[in-house]
Amino acid sequence: MCCIRYTSLVPIADYQSAAETISGFLKLLTTSGGMRLSYRITAGPDAADPDGFEAREIYVEIDGPDAPMLVERNGELLRAMEHLAAKLIHLESEEHDKLSFDAGNFKGLRARDLRLKAQTAATQVQGTGQPYAFAPMTSGERRLLHLAFRDLPDVQTGSVGEGSQRMLVVYPLHFDRATYTPPTPLPSSRAYSTGGNRVRPGGSGRRR
Repeated sequence: MCCIRYTSLVPIADYQSAAETISGFLKLLTTSGGMRLSYRITAGPDAADPDGFEAREIYVEIDGPDAPMLVERNGELLRAMEHLAAKLIHLESEEHDKLSFDAGNFKGLRARDLRLKAQTAATQVQGTGQPYAFAPMTSGERRLLHLAFRDLPDVQTGSVGEGSQRMLVVYPLHFDRATYTPPTPLPSSRAYSTGGNRVRPGGSGRRR
């Protein structure tokens, strides 16, 4: 079962066409793939994230008996589906945040978890005077952390790394970033771990 809802056109050129392409992709998964899923696609201004976590313009809410398997292994399959759908509607890598797939409020729960981890990381950085590097994560999750840290005193944030290995680093407020050596990224299969690394100035990351 599916539902598509779209409103007037803004940055993505043709929301109706994009929504229909995504719907066709999901129908293929539920017919040829045998997955028991239902979904609703919202495109345009109504798809905006009210919490500002994502810069989404197309929002795909997935339900059904097989939906829980999408969020296993920290949402690995859900993210893969989202990535494939972004390719199908010709979004460039820097535009992937315009499309968001969710199931069982996985992303909402993830956002809550990241806010708590932001508070823990800020306390650690304030106490040790040393940077703290989160594991690589999506640009949407990094955006959420940047927003969370704006309300926390005596710390600053920045991103290091490229592509899927890009990570957010928390620094003491007046820390000299030129003395900082980024940690070695985690393997891609663990790229969305909620853990992080505490890093000494000029040194390598130490897994905590």
